[in-house]
Amino acid sequence: MLTESILPAPIGERVPHRRTWRLLHGRGHYVADVKIPGMLHAAFVRSPHGHARIDAIDTTSAKALPGVVAVFTGADIAAVCKPWRGVHGLFPSLNAPLQHALAIDTARFAGEPVALVVATSRAVAEDAAALITIDWTPLPAVADPQAARDGADLIHPTLGSNVCLVQSQASGDVDAAFAGAAVVAEETFRFGRHTGVPIEARGLIAEFDPTERRLTVHHSHQCPHQMQNDFAVLLGLAEHRVRVIAPDIGGGFGIKQQLYGDEIAVCAASMLLGRPVAWTADRLESFAADIHAREHVVTGRVALSDDGAILAFDVDDLHAIGPYSQFPRSSAGEGRAVVAQTGAPYKFDAIRARATAVFQNKGMSGHYRGVGQPIACAVTEVLLDHAARKAGLDPIAMRRRNLLRGSDLPYAAPTGVTYTRLAFEECFSALDTHLDIAALQAECAAARAQGRLRGLGLACFVEMTARGSGFYGAGGVAVSSRDGCTLRLEPTGGLRALSSITEQGQGAETGVLQVIAAAVGVPLDAVEMITGDTATSFHGGGTWGSRCMAIGGEAAWRAGRALRAEILDIAARLLQAHAASLDIRDGAVVELASGAVRFTLAEIGAIGHFRPHEVPGAQPQLVASASWGSDAPFRPGCGLQLAVVEIDPDIGSVRLERFVVVHECGLVVNPLLVDEQIRGGVVQGLGAALFEELLYDSDGQLLVGSLADYLVPTAPELCDIELVHAHGPAQGTGDLGIAGVGEAGTTGASAAVLCAVNDALSGRGVTLAQIPCTPERILTALGVI
Repeated sequence: MLTESILPAPIGERVPHRRTWRLLHGRGHYVADVKIPGMLHAAFVRSPHGHARIDAIDTTSAKALPGVVAVFTGADIAAVCKPWRGVHGLFPSLNAPLQHALAIDTARFAGEPVALVVATSRAVAEDAAALITIDWTPLPAVADPQAARDGADLIHPTLGSNVCLVQSQASGDVDAAFAGAAVVAEETFRFGRHTGVPIEARGLIAEFDPTERRLTVHHSHQCPHQMQNDFAVLLGLAEHRVRVIAPDIGGGFGIKQQLYGDEIAVCAASMLLGRPVAWTADRLESFAADIHAREHVVTGRVALSDDGAILAFDVDDLHAIGPYSQFPRSSAGEGRAVVAQTGAPYKFDAIRARATAVFQNKGMSGHYRGVGQPIACAVTEVLLDHAARKAGLDPIAMRRRNLLRGSDLPYAAPTGVTYTRLAFEECFSALDTHLDIAALQAECAAARAQGRLRGLGLACFVEMTARGSGFYGAGGVAVSSRDGCTLRLEPTGGLRALSSITEQGQGAETGVLQVIAAAVGVPLDAVEMITGDTATSFHGGGTWGSRCMAIGGEAAWRAGRALRAEILDIAARLLQAHAASLDIRDGAVVELASGAVRFTLAEIGAIGHFRPHEVPGAQPQLVASASWGSDAPFRPGCGLQLAVVEIDPDIGSVRLERFVVVHECGLVVNPLLVDEQIRGGVVQGLGAALFEELLYDSDGQLLVGSLADYLVPTAPELCDIELVHAHGPAQGTGDLGIAGVGEAGTTGASAAVLCAVNDALSGRGVTLAQIPCTPERILTALGVI
């Protein structure tokens, strides 16, 4: 197990993102940069209705337009593409309907693809799509989550209910805890639906070779091996004849983690035509058809003893997921996180938690950065603030009193989760060193006494990173929890690495390169890496759930140590010495004791590749591979997020004055990239808290179509995000002990802001329990409108 005090270089160094220089010079290679001879372009006709029956489709005029090669309806695509269900073996009661690539008889959300035009250019394809005439019979649309649960109008009549899944957890005597509580605080929360908004929209190029029944897909996706399996199974192809290549990816955030009907329809069109077909979503399509997330209505209660100890939580979560369960991972994730992580940082005796996922006539909703963890965190932290105010307690002191400590671990929480390692004591110690929190509280209180609406909010969070196979694997879902790495020593002494992780801008490639360089003992520039190609790398999970460094980094470390061992063995045989007396430093084999250079790696490479007969008693391989996945269900990261806000009472705007993150994630391979990841996650959490919301009307019509009316935070709306790294005990069972960080910033940000907004509003005796905290909602809470 490595520790901070014995880090081999370049682990622990602030190395800039390896791809940055190339991308800044315009040398990125995205899906849109791929040009294949004979390539055609696709455009979709999408439903304008939230819910409607398709009575007839007239494609005559579209087919007659010069440049149009083909027009496909849902029935045409279904001839080569099987439908799917978003099921999960761990949830046998999950009520998942069949979904087709293109709607065949009924459209169930505005933006659902209904027809596909393939033409010689995107412009021609779009012009032809506008000529397609569809006869619709509008059906009752169910947009409100509560109306969906009540089920007066059924979205899938054959299912008999709009309820997709109910998950629950009960532990301890909840009723007795609330009956005997000194303080009970309760609230009903509403969380706005939002989405990931990557800079590069979803897109792919599908190239089918009918002579070999071989499909190659250039795909802006986080999980190429997952898509290799999905395409093969649904399109009836041999998996080893499907190749998915993920080039440079302009962000993903979880929305590029799923199977989409429009994307597999493009693959089906390529199969039907025997020619390459390209498609990239425009921004309106992205808002309508990308995965959305976090439309929740949560009723929650917390019980406190007379001395401020947390006794119990009681939570009921209503989660709206659109008209289908997402595939292949299902739509169990967000509700599961609410059930499993309410109260996560604290010690308490009892919980009753229920999460109900319901179908509705809105866009598909599923996994987005944090996958429900921000909901659990916000519910927990706001309830604790309400309880503290009601009890006359300092909310931060109350948190300190109830936090899980090292002496409590391992801790089997009432939620059914066991925590083997957390570091909240270390996080609070780091926060106390960074700032005087009591003085900051006093400053905000003094401002409120003067009539200003200034507040401080603190959120404690646990992030479940690097999940093991016990969730998807045990549920029969073809999503890998492992990653692998192959290293090869080249004849010139450089290293070539093939890794199953994917790079989508987070810097994981650079971190893994640092691990490899440290494991072997070479300079960072001596290592080149290839990722994102199912034809070259181990089968692996790719990017999701804060896992690339914790799992892919561990595999790379093990491959690097294995290659190092072979290099030292070859050198020892040549020198007639013991391998234990040698070391590799700065790309050379040296004597361990004196540091004297005996071979360069170029010399070892040349001997191993071209003169292996010189190595007595060995057949040099100069290649090492390792695959690794955690046996644990997850690796916990944890931390604190603190926000200071000031509200303008006249216009209802919330100005972020200060934001501090204290985070602990085990071994930090690259502090610069960790900081970037946390800051980026915080910004997305702040977007959810203050700006971003996908609004629909009662007929399921999306009211947001561009970045002019879907607001994402930009630099002028933000303050500096201060980062402090805490250091806890050794993390995990692997040699490196890394926990992920990709979702940490998002997990606690909206909770901290909502707590700060309520602290600011406390001077007026009102609270807010809805995000985003828009000016309209602030002014409504204040009674101005």
